[in-house]
Amino acid sequence: MSATVPDKEAVDLLLELGGDTCKICFQCGTCTATCPWNLVRDFSSRRLMYKVQLGLIDFGDEDLWTCATCGACVKRCPRGVANIDVMRALRKVVSEVGAAKVPDSLRLSVKNIATVGNPQGESEENRGEWARALGVKPFTPETEVLYFSCCVPAFDAKIRRIAQSTVEVLNKVGIDFGVLGSKERCCGESVRKAGAEAIFLSLAQGNIETFSESGVKKVVVSSPHCYHTFKNEYPEFGAEFEVVHFVQLLDQLIEEGKLTFSGEVKKKVIYHDPCYLGRHNDIYDEPRRVLQAIPGVELLEFPDSRQNAICCGGGGGRIWMDTPAGERFSELKLQQAIDAGADVIAVACPYCMLMFDDSVLSMDKEGAIEIKDISELVLEAI
Repeated sequence: MSATVPDKEAVDLLLELGGDTCKICFQCGTCTATCPWNLVRDFSSRRLMYKVQLGLIDFGDEDLWTCATCGACVKRCPRGVANIDVMRALRKVVSEVGAAKVPDSLRLSVKNIATVGNPQGESEENRGEWARALGVKPFTPETEVLYFSCCVPAFDAKIRRIAQSTVEVLNKVGIDFGVLGSKERCCGESVRKAGAEAIFLSLAQGNIETFSESGVKKVVVSSPHCYHTFKNEYPEFGAEFEVVHFVQLLDQLIEEGKLTFSGEVKKKVIYHDPCYLGRHNDIYDEPRRVLQAIPGVELLEFPDSRQNAICCGGGGGRIWMDTPAGERFSELKLQQAIDAGADVIAVACPYCMLMFDDSVLSMDKEGAIEIKDISELVLEAI
């Protein structure tokens, strides 16, 4: 039997890249017990942390890419260990130092974002096509609000309905808004979680410069991932604009009496808490208030909701990686919603919609339940 020699250089590099929080982990196992992966397969966050502490890291281990950065372990850790920072540091070593191979699908998506500003690899000029088709005006310094749709609705025809319904609602309530189209690029949130820090910095600096030059003061977003990175990460690099998720805007408009309903949506609706809206930013009540304000809606809850909500599985760059059938959180939640008697799963995130839409197909549940963004339900009732 040969002894394994700890790699001090690897440990030092991880600490330097943001993984120093692992030093305070005392191996209680709360993270592993909390992690939703253990509902569908084996994944020991505790063991991974211990390997990092000891310097016994296999950078080729697929578990380095498993974490969906849902934040459940971080919220419950009794020592305040920021597991997501450790995962990001591990991925930086692979992505930027070349210690091992990045999964192919993730590598391709990150490369596309680096070169053309979106994971789909579409031409930058096509980013604003969806908005032009709807007659949305280009943003000018005199425009009140910039609408930032996220890459997914901008380029994915199946998910474009989020941006379309959002625009229709904004028009109906008289909000002065515009889009930047080909001038904007991916926000970079998932890129950063995937360890490609240099690419994230380039995206952030480019967007901040573009927003500043365009006179942007307030941004409304559809994606919690855009919301999180604009609000919590961009200010570090000089961003000075206000960011609002669309459900927050809807909640405010309803409270002020500027958004009223003339129709009904007579359906049982169950709301899925997106990790980056809920656990990462404590936005739980606003989407529920909006749904409860829609005439006819009967609001249901998942067995695990709010701070205990189970992730859809798309965070941390996993939206661009394949997850085998039977290991998808979205399949688990889809069945829970059907068992609860829901007609609709209401989402507030393009990633969540992608994951649930895929699970409807993979589980052959078409016709059994609908997946709708909150903006679509609001539009139905206006």
